[in-house]
Amino acid sequence: MGDILYCLSNGNKFAVKIGKPKHLCRHASALATNCSLCWAMPSIGNITLPDFPILLAPMEDVSDPPFRVLCKQLGADLMYTEFISTEGLIRNAEKSLKKLDFYEEERPIGIQIFGADIEVMKGCAEIVEQAGPDLLDINFGCPVKKVVCKDAGAGILKDIPRMVRLTAEIVKATKLPVTVKTRLGWDDNSKNIMEVAERLQDIGIKALTIHGRTRAQMYKGEADWTLIGDVKNNQRIQIPIFGNGDIDSPQKALEMKNRYGVDGIMIGRAAIGAPWVFREIKHFLATGEELPPPTIAERVDICRRHLIKSIEWKGPVLGILEMRRHYTNYFKGIPNIKSYRNQLVTVNSLEEIDEVLLEITRLTNDNVEVGV
Repeated sequence: MGDILYCLSNGNKFAVKIGKPKHLCRHASALATNCSLCWAMPSIGNITLPDFPILLAPMEDVSDPPFRVLCKQLGADLMYTEFISTEGLIRNAEKSLKKLDFYEEERPIGIQIFGADIEVMKGCAEIVEQAGPDLLDINFGCPVKKVVCKDAGAGILKDIPRMVRLTAEIVKATKLPVTVKTRLGWDDNSKNIMEVAERLQDIGIKALTIHGRTRAQMYKGEADWTLIGDVKNNQRIQIPIFGNGDIDSPQKALEMKNRYGVDGIMIGRAAIGAPWVFREIKHFLATGEELPPPTIAERVDICRRHLIKSIEWKGPVLGILEMRRHYTNYFKGIPNIKSYRNQLVTVNSLEEIDEVLLEITRLTNDNVEVGV
C-alpha cells in the first residue's frame, strides 16, 4: 500500500506508494506518485490551469488579439499581450493603450509591461488592473538594445536588488496576480536565476517564466534548460515554473517536460505562421502519437481565420496591410508558392485575397515539407 500524506498548503490528501516515487511533491516535501490537486494543476492566484499548460509568448508585432485568438482556438492555454512600455502607458500613448485590449474569448490572459521607473511602473499597474486582465506580467527578459539601455527588460538583470524592489512595489500596487518573465542572467558570468526565483517568490509573484538564455546570447545558440530544471527542483520554490526557449516540436515539448519537470512551457517563435503547433503538442502529450501536418487547405483556412480577425480588430485597410507579414510563414515549404505570395502582398481587398487563397488550396500537397 503506502503512506497517506497531507498537502501542507491546502490539506489535500494523497498516497505515497513505497518504492515507486515519481516526483517530489512541492508542498509535503515527500516523494509522491500523485498529488493531483497541488501538482498536476498549476495555478496562478485564482487561475487554475490544465496539467502542463502551453503558454503563448508575448511577441512584439505578433501576439496581437487576432493572433492570440487563433492560438487559443488551436490549444494555447494562457495568453500574454505584446509587451507594453510603461513610459508610453503612463502618458496615454495611443499605441500603448491599444495593447491593453483583448477579446473575452482569450481568457485567461496576462498583460505584460516593461519599464525601469518604480513610480511609473506602480502607476501603470493600476492602469493594467482597470483593463481587466487575469494577471499582470513583468518583462525582465527582453534583450533588445533600445529596451536594455534604459535598464528595462533584461537590463535589470545587472541589478537584482533593484529588480526585487520594483517587483515588490508592483505586487503591492495591484490586486492582480503578478508574474515575471526573465532570463538565466545577464551573461555567462552572472547566471543568477536561482537567486532571482527565490527572491521574487518571497516578495509575492505567483509564477515565473524562464527563457533558457542570457541577455548576452540574445536569441543565438541553444537554450540551456539545465538551470530552469534546477529552479523547478528547488524545494523552496512553490510557484509554477514555466520554461521557454527552442521548443519547436511535440517531441521537444515532451522531452523538456520529462527531463526538467517544469509546470508548463511557453511557445514563441515556433507559433509564428504555425499556430497549429499548440494542438500538435497537446495531441502528442496526450496520446504519444503525432498528428499529420496540416494540409494546404487547412493552412489556408487557418490563415484566412487570422486575416478575418485582423480585419475585424484593425479595420479593412490596416488589417489587410499588417497581415502581409504573415503569409511567408503560413505557406512556407509549399512548392511554387512564390507567385501567389507576391499577389497576397499586393492586393488590397478581402475579395482579391480570397481569390488567391482559393488558388493556393488547389495546389497539391506533394513535396510539402513535413511539420512546417
